[in-house]
Amino acid sequence: MSMEISSDLRDLYQEMLLEHYRHPRNYGAPAEPRASAVGDNPLCGDHVRVFVDVADGRLRDLKFEGTGCAISTASASMMTEALKGKTVEEARRLFEGFHALLAGDATAAAAKEPELEPLACLGGVRAYPMRVKCATLAWHTLRAALEDAASSAPNKTVSTE
Repeated sequence: MSMEISSDLRDLYQEMLLEHYRHPRNYGAPAEPRASAVGDNPLCGDHVRVFVDVADGRLRDLKFEGTGCAISTASASMMTEALKGKTVEEARRLFEGFHALLAGDATAAAAKEPELEPLACLGGVRAYPMRVKCATLAWHTLRAALEDAASSAPNKTVSTE
């Protein structure tokens, strides 16, 4: 059963996206980055670097910087708000839930993972496959940064080509 989004809700979602694009949360590099990864979407021109500080299995700090379209920047901003303070396992679970949100029914994904509810406004990009890559770039980059944090390997680079 497909859920029709009201125009009021669509307007609210658009405003939330624009707010995060204009005033991104957790933007900038930390003074002492612990681990990071770089993500690029050459088809769109999005470029993001995600910084993560993991302590005792938790994302103690999570920041990003880069340039990109409104969807890419808003998604990175919303991701940092949703995941900061979560355990690495919770972050991985929400990563999978976010992918489900963009691939399927937004209502079902949000019901399964209530923490995804603030990200529901990004669910509409699933109707535009090229924009899904914009919305998921920071998330894939975070996953690489978490691998970097776990392995103490050199910084990772992710591409969504």
